[in-house]
Amino acid sequence: MPITGPLPIALLVALAVLLFFLALWRRYGARDLVEARLADYGQVADPASTGPARRSGLKNRLGDAIRRLTWAEGLAESLRQADVPYTAVEFVLIMLALGAAGFLLGYARAGLLPAIALGIAGLYGPVLYLRNRGHKRRNTVADQLPDVLTLLVGALRSGYGLSQALSVVSEQAPQPSRDEYVRVLQAVELGLPLQQAMTDMGDRLQSDDIDLFVSVVNIQFELGGNLAQTLDTIADTIRERIRLQREIRTQTAQQQLSGYVLVALPVFLAVGLTMMNPGFMAPLFEPGLSRYMLIGMVILEVMGFLIMRKILDLRV
Repeated sequence: MPITGPLPIALLVALAVLLFFLALWRRYGARDLVEARLADYGQVADPASTGPARRSGLKNRLGDAIRRLTWAEGLAESLRQADVPYTAVEFVLIMLALGAAGFLLGYARAGLLPAIALGIAGLYGPVLYLRNRGHKRRNTVADQLPDVLTLLVGALRSGYGLSQALSVVSEQAPQPSRDEYVRVLQAVELGLPLQQAMTDMGDRLQSDDIDLFVSVVNIQFELGGNLAQTLDTIADTIRERIRLQREIRTQTAQQQLSGYVLVALPVFLAVGLTMMNPGFMAPLFEPGLSRYMLIGMVILEVMGFLIMRKILDLRV
């Protein structure tokens, strides 16, 4: 019996894509533990010095090419920033699985257009979650920086060196800052210079306050000076900056809420009218001018929301 119809074909395509990426993950996802740890901390093993394991890995040129793609590197960096314990290949596999599941569920229940919408939502949902988690984690580390600097200054004034003071911070700092400084110390234990380990932390967190802290430490290594006093001054400056940022968020909270309400109101209104009168919104989806009006309304809603967010994005 021949396979016809869009649903069986969609099932076969989704299954083929999942099997393809599962095969890639099983073939190229496994990495040498030492090489993986060195890559996490900014060092890449020399291909000529890794012995038979690396020579056998040269056969996996496709896997190496995938990992060298620009989007794969950005995804791997986002996973590290958000502290999500998945590789880029595994995360792409999850995205495809959720996208295929959303498409099939939507097609089975509502039709082709809702299936496409659910498939796109399932495909990009993990990306939005990853960005949101990474943003929150970076903000949390930046907010904890004044307390971390105070702890570091106390350790330096007690007579510890910088490495020993960072060890104290890695034991007593709150999460998620503790994980970052543990990672710095592990990088140093693997042979990475402390300046480079600190610079990698700044690149990973992408925070102006962290960059200022890292720059001060690197300058102190080059020129010397009273690091404890400098860090104490920076802690006071960052603490005041955080206070001003929180005050700005408090003053603009009403405007932000108004923006969310204005964006969500048409959606809830359309859903409510459809539930009360299923045929009331149907003319908007018919071919012709009404459909273009609907698309234009959605575009204007998104543009207005982005403009409002840009206006309220005040930085100190």
